[in-house]
Amino acid sequence: MQDIRSLNEMIRHESQFVDAILEEMKKVVVGQTHMVERLLIGLLTGGHVLLEGVPGLAKTLTCKTLARCLSIQFQRIQFTPDLLPADILGTMVYNPRDQTFTVKKGPIFTNLVLADEINRAPAKVQSALLEAMQEHQITIGEATHTLAEPFLVLATQNPIEQEGTYPLPEAQVDRFMLMVRVGYPSKAEERAILDGATGGYAPEIRPVLDGERLLQARKVVQDILIDDKLKQYVVDIVFASRDPKAYGLADLAEFIQFGASPRATIFLVQAAKAHAFLRHRAFVIPEDIKAVGLDVLRHRVLLTYQAEAVQLSSDDVVQRIFDRIAVP
Repeated sequence: MQDIRSLNEMIRHESQFVDAILEEMKKVVVGQTHMVERLLIGLLTGGHVLLEGVPGLAKTLTCKTLARCLSIQFQRIQFTPDLLPADILGTMVYNPRDQTFTVKKGPIFTNLVLADEINRAPAKVQSALLEAMQEHQITIGEATHTLAEPFLVLATQNPIEQEGTYPLPEAQVDRFMLMVRVGYPSKAEERAILDGATGGYAPEIRPVLDGERLLQARKVVQDILIDDKLKQYVVDIVFASRDPKAYGLADLAEFIQFGASPRATIFLVQAAKAHAFLRHRAFVIPEDIKAVGLDVLRHRVLLTYQAEAVQLSSDDVVQRIFDRIAVP
């Protein structure tokens, strides 16, 4: 009991910066609390985040504002159909005077990368990101370069425009810890956005966190407690997406083509721990798992044509799995 109390005190102390970041974000970003918290979860776990929403919902603005709250290096890459892998990774440059090649590093060599409209670049560019996202390293020529920590990719994509876009490979989508659906603001938030955009006032954002403290916070998040029963709850949820009949969900079997990968199990626990950290709590509760469940699983549960025919989305399927699996 004493250990839990001391851990709780440590978590409360170490998570104080969360409230400070949220206050700084509110100076620029109106509403969108769900998106902001998911970006923080990505930071606290080292998990990449994919934001999906129509234009004008402050996806890019939110990512850039978050970068201003952190004393780390930030690069924004605008993805276009004519983008080349070298434009992201860098290339070998020949020096005729010395008759040698030197490495010119690309914008991926940073701490926080914003891949804006990531689905506008072709497959060869997407594949260039895989090594960086998974291994945190880049190979240029014959040399492999380790990326500086912390390293995180935040990406945005537009779900409604198909002209000039390329669907992301499933191997790359699976490497995003969270896929966050960004919705419209409320009427009151829309009015606040209007007042802020036409008021002629540019708020000043102060850095709250540096890279060293962020890495320390990631270690603290790993120490957050999760009961074995909750771990089994997570495993049951993931397995229900692969074999719904075994969990009393036979009606979903024809709609699921592929269930969630083992990364879903790992990411679901990590994201739940980070969610508890955001709530200044030293232990995970079922509500933490449910809160992040859709964002972790929606892009990992692949549906059949029958599901599309009856207009059943992956969110619907995942929600029915959560409704079915009993909370311990």
